[in-house]
Amino acid sequence: MTGVISRVAALARRPRALAPPDSAAILLALPMPAVVLDGEDRFRFVNPAAELFFQQSQQTLMGMQLAELLPADHRLFALLHQIRLQDSPVADHDLSLESPRLHRHGVSVYGAPMPDLQDGVVLTLQDGSTAAMLDRQLHFLGAARGATAMAAMLAHEVKNPLSGIRGAAQLLEQGASEGDRELCLLIQEESDRIRNLVDRMEMFSDRPITRRAVNIHSVLDHVRRVAQSGFACHLRIVEEYDPSLPAVWGDRDQLIQILLNLVKNASEALSDGGATGGAGEIQLATAYHHGVRIAVPGSSERVHLPLQVIVRDNGPGIPEALRSTLFEPFVTTKRGGQGLGLALVAKLVSNHGGLIECDSRPGRTTFRLSLPAQPPNLRGDEAANESDE
Repeated sequence: MTGVISRVAALARRPRALAPPDSAAILLALPMPAVVLDGEDRFRFVNPAAELFFQQSQQTLMGMQLAELLPADHRLFALLHQIRLQDSPVADHDLSLESPRLHRHGVSVYGAPMPDLQDGVVLTLQDGSTAAMLDRQLHFLGAARGATAMAAMLAHEVKNPLSGIRGAAQLLEQGASEGDRELCLLIQEESDRIRNLVDRMEMFSDRPITRRAVNIHSVLDHVRRVAQSGFACHLRIVEEYDPSLPAVWGDRDQLIQILLNLVKNASEALSDGGATGGAGEIQLATAYHHGVRIAVPGSSERVHLPLQVIVRDNGPGIPEALRSTLFEPFVTTKRGGQGLGLALVAKLVSNHGGLIECDSRPGRTTFRLSLPAQPPNLRGDEAANESDE
């Protein structure tokens, strides 16, 4: 009897096997994009990571055919056919999902039959462009730090003697002939131009930012009013906001500077190259996206960047030769431009621990900011004191 009791006790101490979860629960828990397609290649299931991947909500994707996102001769359709024909898993790599509604490159796709659905296929996708984007952010941050070091050197080695040169030119102007006076004025004007360039470079200095809860829609409204009262008065600005968006955790003045630079660039692109397909238009949009926590430049921890702010225009697009170096200092397509605007934008976004992406083609250029939300531990009076609404 004692032996039976001991065996029962031993069995009781063994960990019990968990009941197997259903397939939907497993796919929902995956951090990578996962979708289920039926026999007609319609979306029957979409997890949160797939919403972020396709830049479409679950409600929009459900029932949509894959052919509405990709051309009919795309390699992905051949992969789906092979999965159904062989009734076994198939993988493909380095795919470009390119269409007017989707822009992803370096994508790996893993597909397998879905037993619960006639001719159904479950697909998981790994986006290699995310890693490439992070590499670019590190590259841009390094370039910005180089500009910071240059600014410090210029401020120390150039501004002081430059003031002496300008002062000497002013003194010489007082007793100079008419012809020499023009040369003295030229020296002063060039001295002022160099000083202004050094002042702009000093904006790259590593200054700590004071974070608080910022209503990004208030910031966007301010930027829109500034733009429409000045440089973008001839353009239509369209707003598409998610009213339920939580506050951004950042610096209001720097966020205004970031968005003003982006809207001004869009305005200048539309003025210089003209709009594609009608009148010039700038779109300002916000959205909330669940995503994987990632380590980004400017942050020592893995952070969640669920808040997206989009500035889009229907201008001629950015030349392909410049896209890979777009956020580096001194890269510009403008006549007389110094190429510091977008470099400063990348630096300020990095200060917030955020990410900036650019997707451009003729007729559509999109800058997408991914920013951190207000920390959940800030509540009540503390959050109210930090808010700038």
